[in-house]
Amino acid sequence: MAYYQRLGNVPPKRHTQHRTPEGGLYFEELMGEEGFFSDSSLLYHRHLPSAILDATAWEPGATETSVNHPLRPRHLKLHELFADEEWKAADAVTSRRLVLGNGEVRLGYVAAGEPSPLYRNAIGDELLYVESGAGVVETVFGALPVRSGDYVLLPRATTHRWVPNPEVGPLRLYVIEANSHIAPPKRYLSRFGQLLEHAPYCERDLHGPTEPLFTEGTEVEVLVKHRSSRGGSGGVTGTRYLYPQHPFDVVGWDGCLYPYTFNIADFEPITGRVHQPPPAHQVFEGDGFVVCNFVPRKVDYHPLSIPVPYYHSNVDSDEVMFYCGGNYEARKGSGIGQGSISLHPGGHTHGPQPGAYERSIGAEFFDELAVMVDTFRPLELGEAGAACEDPAYPWTWAGRRRTTP
Repeated sequence: MAYYQRLGNVPPKRHTQHRTPEGGLYFEELMGEEGFFSDSSLLYHRHLPSAILDATAWEPGATETSVNHPLRPRHLKLHELFADEEWKAADAVTSRRLVLGNGEVRLGYVAAGEPSPLYRNAIGDELLYVESGAGVVETVFGALPVRSGDYVLLPRATTHRWVPNPEVGPLRLYVIEANSHIAPPKRYLSRFGQLLEHAPYCERDLHGPTEPLFTEGTEVEVLVKHRSSRGGSGGVTGTRYLYPQHPFDVVGWDGCLYPYTFNIADFEPITGRVHQPPPAHQVFEGDGFVVCNFVPRKVDYHPLSIPVPYYHSNVDSDEVMFYCGGNYEARKGSGIGQGSISLHPGGHTHGPQPGAYERSIGAEFFDELAVMVDTFRPLELGEAGAACEDPAYPWTWAGRRRTTP
């Protein structure tokens, strides 16, 4: 994201002496992507960012997955994963549960009420959608307040922690963990990285930290999720570092790589006379997957239009819809509601539930909110996906399941 930002105390020239008021040196860290041939930022630390006192193994929860076989559409009820008051003792890092995944992206869910440990994901960027609740994400770049409807984009290896506000209820997060970077679609960007006029959002809608964050502390633990050729699904493992000083010691930074939020209410839907295909709803992309929004909007205005989606086979993709608000017209009668996920795998033709096709004729507005992830490799079920599945969903188009003799 080539959108330059500068915060705090930085020297006039990069890679030059930057001295403390006492005459010592601040320590410059270049955090850059793709071998320093892509976006980067320069951070200035009070302490050596490389200094560690200890490193021990940490296992980042269940990472195993099982193949979707026999091939079925799936309905997963994520709110069943954190029932009743269970969320009050959960945090947004160690309590998250794996719902679906493949070698390029992992989809998880958590409902949290406790502050998380300090954490960074060294495998890829994380994109988290705030289904409900509020809080703060404290990062080495500064703090980000978060609220319902926010996407929170955390670049790979950003040290951070989640601090929910339990007074407003659980902080419910839909977690998209990439093995790559996540960015706006290339077709929305100029060759220099500016969001173009046809993009459904612009730089004014992206909100980074507004000031550096300094936290005191010694002998501070940070959990790091990272790659390994052994153990865990997709080579996922973890390490617990012990730092002599708190890593939130940055006096200033500048560059084009930093965490930010984008609220789904700031996405301006692209509509037309007839039904628009999913790329019209795209908001982000990563290697092997895309992320789309379906937001409240005026719908098709051709006099003979059918506003709900046509039946479709996206032959190269698995389609995952997370239903997070409103009333999704195409799924009425399926049991899908707030907090549901539908998985429609490549190889299965899918579309509206019975009756929705006809009922949508004449509609002028859809009040729906959903986050869609399309992957280009098959998704497998994580332990959480298997734990909250609605077994009746695959047969809802026919209204019954054949009884095997």
